[in-house]
Amino acid sequence: SSGINAEWPLRPGKKVQKKFVLDCTHPAEDKILDPSDFATYLNEKIKVAGKTGNLGTNVIIQKEGFKVNILSDIPFSKRYLKYLTKKYLKKQNLRDWLRVVASSPSTYELRYFQINQDDDDAED
Repeated sequence: SSGINAEWPLRPGKKVQKKFVLDCTHPAEDKILDPSDFATYLNEKIKVAGKTGNLGTNVIIQKEGFKVNILSDIPFSKRYLKYLTKKYLKKQNLRDWLRVVASSPSTYELRYFQINQDDDDAED
């Protein structure tokens, strides 16, 4: 082999670092959600190799202002974060008010549902 493609697909020992951001700005500013409590929840619930409380140094959860950052050295699914976020909202009884929206390829944002405030007297 000529070694042209030697780095494909991944060199062993190369860390795949992924960073995800969960942006809780809207609900946190209104004081209906506590980002540090949410970060603690993720810490307890994220499973690594099928076990909770097994984050080690592979997955790091940081709270930064109203945002929660998840740094991962292992393959990690963004969708799994959405699932856990929705579970947390359900536990806090906030699922009726907040939705989890992908605002960028690595970011989820907690937003309020937009209730249409159209004029309701149009039916008469």
